[in-house]
Amino acid sequence: MVNEKLPGIVLVDDLRSFVDGRVAQVARTSRAGIEALERPRGQRLDELWLDHDLGDDDTIWPVVEVSERAAFEGRPFDVGVVYVYSANPAGSEKTTQALRRWGYHVRSAAGSPYVGYQSEAE
Repeated sequence: MVNEKLPGIVLVDDLRSFVDGRVAQVARTSRAGIEALERPRGQRLDELWLDHDLGDDDTIWPVVEVSERAAFEGRPFDVGVVYVYSANPAGSEKTTQALRRWGYHVRSAAGSPYVGYQSEAE
């Protein structure tokens, strides 16, 4: 098996992407977001960008719960900064509070110019 280096940035959003050209692993569902987090434990994730509402009945909450469980078990994910940028203020606040409670470095990025809708689908 080839040890392939994954991007140090993960974006979990059902519709938006980075519009500034940065390289990132994009997860469109909470399940894909969990898979992105469960990368080899020895590999640091510099940035984790989270949208709360992921379409249909999906939200970021399963990703938050997996992150909480990992921290509770004494093996939190190695994430430099978690950016929460959702247009859902209540969901953003709940996400931020939950992750901060477990020691993750979380910043609000509501209205970030770095994340937006692209004219073409990926």
